[in-house]
Amino acid sequence: MVDLTDGRGRVRRRAGVRLWLSGLWLGLLVVVALLAPWIAPKDPLAQDLFLGRLPPFWVAGSEPGYWLGTDSLGRDVLSRIMHGARIALLVALIAGTVTGLLGATLGLLAGFLRGWVDVVISRMIDIWMAFPPVLFSILLIAVLGPGLTSIIIAIVVIDWTRFARVIRAEAMAQGAMDYVASSRVAGRGRLGTMVEEILPNVLPTIVVLLTLEMGIAVIVEAILSFVNLSISTDDPTWGGMIAEGRSAIHQSWWVLVFPLATLFLTVLSFSQLGEGLKDRFDPVLR
Repeated sequence: MVDLTDGRGRVRRRAGVRLWLSGLWLGLLVVVALLAPWIAPKDPLAQDLFLGRLPPFWVAGSEPGYWLGTDSLGRDVLSRIMHGARIALLVALIAGTVTGLLGATLGLLAGFLRGWVDVVISRMIDIWMAFPPVLFSILLIAVLGPGLTSIIIAIVVIDWTRFARVIRAEAMAQGAMDYVASSRVAGRGRLGTMVEEILPNVLPTIVVLLTLEMGIAVIVEAILSFVNLSISTDDPTWGGMIAEGRSAIHQSWWVLVFPLATLFLTVLSFSQLGEGLKDRFDPVLR
C-alpha cells in the first residue's frame, strides 16, 4: 500500500526549501537595490582608466575597495551590479504586475463569461502568439524608443497572453463546479459570482504566474540591454555589463561572470519561488 502522507510531506519540505532559498536571495536583492546609493562602495558611473580591468580582491593585482574588480573604464563591478539590480527589479515589479492584471482579467472574463467574449479574447491570444516574442519586443522598442517605459510596455504587450491562456482554462474549470451553480441559484449575478467565487480560487495560480513573469521580465530587460535597446548605455544594467564583458572575456572575465551569475540566480529564484508557491497552494497536497 502506497504511503501518500510521506510523499506529501516530502513535497512540502521541498516546497519549503525552495521558498526559503529563493525568498532569501530575492529579499537580499531587494534590500541591496533599495540601499544601493548608500551601500555601494563606489560611484557606478565613475571612470578611472588607470584602474581599468582590476581583478577581484582574491586575485593578485587587485586594489583595496574594488571587491569584484573593475571594467575596462575603471568602473567598479560590484557597484554597477548593485545599481543594476534597481533597474532589473523595477522592471520586474511594474511589468509583471501590469501584465498579470491585464492578462488575468481577460482570461477570467473569457473563461467564465464564455460566448462572444471568449471568442474575441481567444482570437486575440492566437494572433499575439503568432509573433516571435523577442523580435516583437525589439520591434516595439525600435518604434517606441529606448527607455524603461518602453521596455515595460513591450513586456506587457507581449506577455499578457501567458496569463490569459492559463487563467481562462482555470476559470472554465472552476465555472463548472457545483459551488458556482449554487451561487447562481442563490441569486448572485454573474459579475458577483466571478469576483467573489471564481477569482479567489484562481488567485493562487495568478500568484505563481506573477513570480514566473517577473523572472521573464528580468530576462527581457537584460536581452534588450545586451543589444543596447534599454536605457542609456552609461547607466548600469546587467545586460549591458554582460555585453561589455563578452568582448573582453579573455582579459577580464569577472566583468562577464559576476553580472551573469547575478542574473542567473535572480531568474532561478523567481522560478523556484513560483514552483514553491505552486506546491504550497496545490489543492491536492493541501
